[in-house]
Amino acid sequence: MNLQELKTVLACGEDSHHQFKQDVTHVDSLAAELAALANSGGGEIFIGVTDNGEVSGLNAEAVRRLNQLLSNAASHNVRPPIHPITSNVLTPQGVVMVVTVPNGLNKPYMDLQGRVWIKNGADKRHVTAREEMQRMFQSAGLIRADMVPVAGTSSADIDSKAFQDYVHRRFGEAFGQGHDIGQQLRSLGLADGNELNLSGLLLFGRTPQRWLPVCMVKAVAFPGTSLADKFYQDSEDIYGTLQEQFQRCFSFIKRNLHHTQQGRGFNTLGELEIPPVALEELLVNALVHRDYFTSASIRLLVFADRVEIISPGHLPDSLSVEDIREGKTNRRNPTLTEHAAQLLPYRGLGSGISRALHDWPHIELVDDRRGNQFKAVVARPASIEKSQVTPPVTPPVTPPVTPPVTPPVLDLLKLLAEKGDLGNAEIREFMQLKDRTHVRKRYIEPALAQALIEYTLPTKPQSSQQRYRLTAKGLALVAA
Repeated sequence: MNLQELKTVLACGEDSHHQFKQDVTHVDSLAAELAALANSGGGEIFIGVTDNGEVSGLNAEAVRRLNQLLSNAASHNVRPPIHPITSNVLTPQGVVMVVTVPNGLNKPYMDLQGRVWIKNGADKRHVTAREEMQRMFQSAGLIRADMVPVAGTSSADIDSKAFQDYVHRRFGEAFGQGHDIGQQLRSLGLADGNELNLSGLLLFGRTPQRWLPVCMVKAVAFPGTSLADKFYQDSEDIYGTLQEQFQRCFSFIKRNLHHTQQGRGFNTLGELEIPPVALEELLVNALVHRDYFTSASIRLLVFADRVEIISPGHLPDSLSVEDIREGKTNRRNPTLTEHAAQLLPYRGLGSGISRALHDWPHIELVDDRRGNQFKAVVARPASIEKSQVTPPVTPPVTPPVTPPVTPPVLDLLKLLAEKGDLGNAEIREFMQLKDRTHVRKRYIEPALAQALIEYTLPTKPQSSQQRYRLTAKGLALVAA
């Protein structure tokens, strides 16, 4: 670094990668600064500079003293030791020592008291939250979330038929002969001792969310374009194994997106407005590569103009959005991905995002490191067409057409007008219907979408106590 480069850096002020020190006298304080930079991507400490960026300078004796202090701090007061590089820049006010700390390869770095320091803006703080500490150990490869044992579980919590079908399909009948299911799970890296790990439970557990309640997907479809909408048209909390979550997520998307003929005959089945392959790839990536040390659920949001798939955890290490667009990969959960490649439409080659973009280029990828989440925003055709078409000079004369009320919906409205608030089971009983899903899809969901009925428990759509009642609009329709 020359004098002009030094002036440029100082003029920009302190930040997470540049720290100014007029002098350093305490070895523990210096060790904390070194550890914080090594844990936070590296940076530089400028000694001989005041907090406001003015050069105060050092004399030759101060430089010798600081070199010895730095050597002691880096070797003896930081664990594991780090290896900073120094350079001296001569200024009219004296020497400025520039200490360059590389991004640490053996994180987390601690001081002698065992505290882990990270940068917090231009300042630093020590890590106390368990989740944050786990992510740092995960980044260093010291622990992996998918291999962490789940307390209280055992091989008895496995869907043994699903597991054996998988084993025989992948490895053949001879695999594990003479061994019980617990030994088979351990040999495949799905259990540790007497307990299942996260991979084993999420792939083959009978009720994974009993132990891992946040490992699920919260899906909501909104009629508009804002998360702040007061009403939604569909909502589902999606539980089960990863395979079950994938299937139910895809079903949720399909029932809330449009199907189009795309130039085919009238009697042919419509095609999904967004290519299914693109959605499949993004869903699988969210389920397989999420950060399982983060206590948050995957969110699947369908808006009138887009679909958002939000996964806990930003991209690992130095991986960037540009990297994954080019097919580069870094497996956060290698055991989970190894087996998921046999159960889900997933190849594990880093090509999923590339395939999704090839089939549907209108995808925005957002790596939110501050919010610790990764978001895929998939534009729907209507929003693309709207952005490409010049808006008309005058508004359309024809008013929007209200979708017709189907006979099943009308029967439901009449029943609620007669009986009052009813649940799904009561509706089936009065209508002499047996299929719960049929009633929900043909009767309840269309009535909710047209605001003819509403939930009695709007904040708990999946509650076993949920009932349905007529809205003023539905009551007026029945009375007409």
